[in-house]
Amino acid sequence: MVTLTPNPSFSVTLRVQMPNQVGMLSQVIQAIATVGGNVGNIELVEQTRQHTLRVITVDTSSLDHADQVTGAVKDLDEITVLEASDRTFDLHQGGKISVTSKISLERQADLAMAYTPGVGRVCKAIAAEPDQVYKWTVKRNMVAIVSDGSAILGLGNLGPEAAMPVMEGKAMLFKEFGGVDAFPICVATQDADEIVETVKRIAPVFGGVNLEDITAPRCFEVEKKLREALDIPVFHDDQHGTAVVSLAALTNALRFVGKGLGDIRIVINGAGAAGIAIAQLLQTAGVNQMWMCDSKGLITSDRTDLNPSKQAFAVPKPPGVNGAATLADAMKGADVFLGVSAPGVVTPEMVASMAPKPIVFAMANPIPEIQPELVKDQVAVMATGRSDYPNQINNVLAFPGIFRGALDCRASQFTTKMYLNAALAIASLVNPDEITADNIVPSVFDPRVAEVVSASVQQGAREDGVARQ
Repeated sequence: MVTLTPNPSFSVTLRVQMPNQVGMLSQVIQAIATVGGNVGNIELVEQTRQHTLRVITVDTSSLDHADQVTGAVKDLDEITVLEASDRTFDLHQGGKISVTSKISLERQADLAMAYTPGVGRVCKAIAAEPDQVYKWTVKRNMVAIVSDGSAILGLGNLGPEAAMPVMEGKAMLFKEFGGVDAFPICVATQDADEIVETVKRIAPVFGGVNLEDITAPRCFEVEKKLREALDIPVFHDDQHGTAVVSLAALTNALRFVGKGLGDIRIVINGAGAAGIAIAQLLQTAGVNQMWMCDSKGLITSDRTDLNPSKQAFAVPKPPGVNGAATLADAMKGADVFLGVSAPGVVTPEMVASMAPKPIVFAMANPIPEIQPELVKDQVAVMATGRSDYPNQINNVLAFPGIFRGALDCRASQFTTKMYLNAALAIASLVNPDEITADNIVPSVFDPRVAEVVSASVQQGAREDGVARQ
């Protein structure tokens, strides 16, 4: 495996004291560079005739690499590292979100209206006409982010407490990119029916539900039951958000190489929540040939270990393959590889066996199925889930705008048309003459994204008859 690029997720802050002499700072920078650290901001905190005190931020590639960087500076003569801290943990100190008031309480009249006795009149109005809850409360713009902590990122089943940092981050993204208020709900159960009952009981507060980091196949059951039980939209981002952004990126990648959805063969590696949802959406979009692999290899119709979700995508065993068909067998002659699986499972030889102008989406995070550096001269288009490579397949392109649209039109549920519309809207933000091998999706910071996705989702909701406003 190629060493990962130093990045902010493993960055450190070094508080360094050194003699106030020419060349001392350059020694520190050289020591950091020698072990592969990437120096960022340097702040002069204090300077006397004898000493200077500086705070230096350094991007590294792993915890071990961060220790190497710190050790390299500590080994310098006359240099003292007063403190070394992990910037990511520093950012999470005390949590990342808070609840704030939209109005000020400065006088008695404010209190009388915002709370008792005035608030009682609003309560009675909602009791008389329950639909008014959307007008007079946070429900109109509030989403529950629900997780049982069973499939946190690529880390596995870490439990509800460990899920909190991800859910808080999700809430930040909802607010920053879509103007949607969201709150983490991490439940202390991994029983599908108990999760469903919990969400049903808190649903009066929320205008939508975002399911997050719930392992497959339980996530399918939870989403299905909640969609049937609730009159507010339910969305599993690991499934549908990933599918929407993948389709958007693939749409522009195919434009770049001059191929059509109906003419290609796609190999999807990973048959969990994301893989199944991507396959379903691509099928609806017009992909005719799709081969799916799990940890045991290609999902073929002769296998007896398949659940219903996998059975729907089983294909005949490729000609000439003896025994179980492998991922390597599946990739021969494929136009597109789309990975939502595990690090390092793809080799350069596998990519070389693909059809001309291969497209590779290696979306395992933080370490992709194959490092882009290994196949940079073999692929026509490469995308990953990482922010330090071009073409990041990032769900933040989708879910803030998708919920913004659903909330604004008071959709009762999400439909496939809404997802397709969202994907095409994202793809449309890269002009055809601007599409390149390194530019197939818009930036997550493009302010147009949520607005355009929201509008397209509302249009789909109205066409499917699920918009109530």
